[in-house]
Amino acid sequence: MMTWNELLEKGATAHFAFRFRCSVICIHPIENFEISSSSFSLSSKPFQSSSHLKTKAVAFARAMTTSFGAANTVIPNDPNIRIRSFNGLKPSHSLSLGTNLRAFPVPYASRSSVVRAVSTPVKPETETKTETKRSKVEIIKEQSNFIRYPLNEELLTDAPNVNESATQLIKFHGSYQQYNRDERGAKSYSFMLRTKNPCGKVSNQLYLTMDDLADQFGIGTLRLTTRQTFQLHGVLKKDLKTVMRSIIRSMGSTLGACGDLNRNVLAPPAPLVRKDYLFAQKTAENIAALLTPQSGFYYDMWVDGEQIMTAEPPEVVKARNDNSHGTNFPDSPEPIYGTQFLPRKFKVAVTVPTDNSVDILTNDIGVVVVSDENGEPQGFNLYVGGGMGRTHRLETTFPRLGEPLGYVPKEDILYAVKAIVVTQRENGRRDDRKYSRMKYLISSWGIEKFRSVVEQYYGKKFEPFRQLPEWEFKSHLGWHEQGDGGLFCGLHVDNGRIAGKMKKTLREIIEKYNLNVRITPNQNIILCDIRKAWKRPITTALAQAGLLLPRYVDPLNITAMACPALPLCPLAITEAERGIPDILKRIRAVFEKVGLKYNESVVIRVTGCPNGCARPYMAELGLVGDGPNSYQIWLGGTHNQTTLARTFMNKVKVQELEKVFEPLFYYWKQKRQTKDESFGDFTNRMGFEKLQELVEKWEGPAKATARYNLKLFADKETYEAVDELAKLQNKNAHQLAIEVIRNFVASQQNGKGF
Repeated sequence: MMTWNELLEKGATAHFAFRFRCSVICIHPIENFEISSSSFSLSSKPFQSSSHLKTKAVAFARAMTTSFGAANTVIPNDPNIRIRSFNGLKPSHSLSLGTNLRAFPVPYASRSSVVRAVSTPVKPETETKTETKRSKVEIIKEQSNFIRYPLNEELLTDAPNVNESATQLIKFHGSYQQYNRDERGAKSYSFMLRTKNPCGKVSNQLYLTMDDLADQFGIGTLRLTTRQTFQLHGVLKKDLKTVMRSIIRSMGSTLGACGDLNRNVLAPPAPLVRKDYLFAQKTAENIAALLTPQSGFYYDMWVDGEQIMTAEPPEVVKARNDNSHGTNFPDSPEPIYGTQFLPRKFKVAVTVPTDNSVDILTNDIGVVVVSDENGEPQGFNLYVGGGMGRTHRLETTFPRLGEPLGYVPKEDILYAVKAIVVTQRENGRRDDRKYSRMKYLISSWGIEKFRSVVEQYYGKKFEPFRQLPEWEFKSHLGWHEQGDGGLFCGLHVDNGRIAGKMKKTLREIIEKYNLNVRITPNQNIILCDIRKAWKRPITTALAQAGLLLPRYVDPLNITAMACPALPLCPLAITEAERGIPDILKRIRAVFEKVGLKYNESVVIRVTGCPNGCARPYMAELGLVGDGPNSYQIWLGGTHNQTTLARTFMNKVKVQELEKVFEPLFYYWKQKRQTKDESFGDFTNRMGFEKLQELVEKWEGPAKATARYNLKLFADKETYEAVDELAKLQNKNAHQLAIEVIRNFVASQQNGKGF
């Protein structure tokens, strides 16, 4: 941990939480008033002297622009005491005392009774006098004192679960409340924790901590996610604080891994020492820092407000604090998010041209590094409006691909991202969460209007989108040079589940060689910074644990993904992770039945519900749970994840999947235009109407006649031996083999033997 002097010597801007006590008198000019002795937290930006902070904090309190809480005071019991509630989201540069505030009792940790007031941005009175309808979650956020209440109360109870409001709030802290749906009777509650790891980077210390926590407090497994994070399942409520504290003290975090704010920022996981990759990863980390909550609720909850010192790049602090175009809530603990945060989850990915390991078009914002002819990064192309989630039988909900917004110079990227986030914050729907993602705002407005509004917050016009080469899916599996003399090794992990002998061996290797790791967006893991002398012993140890190099893994498994689904996900309709191993084996059997080669593959993704966590709508073959043991089948995605799949069939029972798979794969083999035509391209070219007709009329593959089966040599060695003999007779291997076979058949027919 660095001292303040060390931080300042490095030119970093330091942030810390300063806690103090003062007296506050809050008077509403019309309604009522309260007098309280308050304890409240203030985030300083940038670091200043403590005396200056106290002065500034008192000014904040008088202006009522931050939350406050009364300790050891009498709470008025008169139910008529009210302060008007939130009625708008737009930032204001002047907040009137006593306007748009809501007061409510909130026990703070061990204190018996306190009052919390939440400051909210003000809309001009002339805009509207009617309160906009809001979803229940919006009201919970408003009344939460920046994501604290009532979660802080609920964590202190003896119950194994938390109430509905706290269930929504704990998501912002990186956790979901779950119960085992396989068990009957009383619900056995537990919590899933999700880490936040920009670029999928995991330090050696954090990996070992997560491995320990899985055994001590979880279900003994670690889950790698499609957004480059860990999921830890099965944590009991009584252990939450211990687990969270351990993660934080290992320099990890779960803050913002779930909830209505920016989620984990993706980037290519390969630790390549290349200008474009390094710049993409740095940009992803800066965007993650820019959009991290600032009000301290996370550390208040899990480490009792302990000062957590972090050094942020000056450009991040400058971009966050900049309000030259009305993006911020002035003097708020959450300058970008305010009290209401975002309407729904928000996802960002950064990558380099050609590398689509991050499914770039599925994100709210896709950021692509643009370099000059010398490989020097110059700026970024921006895509906006991607998203996967939808609702069955509701056509107004849909998956959507991001579309080009424009180009920005590299020094403007944080301001551009902030402008896009603020546009969604101000205009995204908050009445119906099914339509709250940014993709619906862009679909409603159109890209031109959206661009125009973003430019107002950005303060500039976007430059034209730069031309990009074709995208490729890059798994980054296997052994590769990093470019600095070291090696990295990408390992396939079926469905991202690290368990059993695999888990034990990975820990031993990571601990013994002091390796850092990366998590990929395809639920795999990369071991980094390996010396060349370590390659052989590491390869041997991995193979013994079943962690094979990609050439030894079934090609169907390499690109397949599934969400966890049952038994713990409350949204799951049917199986995904537990069901996909059998589904892949059955598809392999169909391949063999219709004559497809082993090295031919299809991108297959399975989810237990339509929310799309495993991004099934980008797959060549997507299975989306639409009932118990039933799937909706999606076709038409492409191997490089640039085409959106479409619904092909509904309500296909799991035991009847072959009735659909066999004709589709048979006719792909028989009718593809070239050997390189992918399954996704084939289904799009044929059209769904024709494919459905082929499925309905399917009676099985035509039997091949023996006389056309002329493949004589099963291996290279046999061929070479026969070829040497054939040359002695001025024949080729095929001619000699046919002659030998004919002579053998004739001898058997004549009863002569051979």
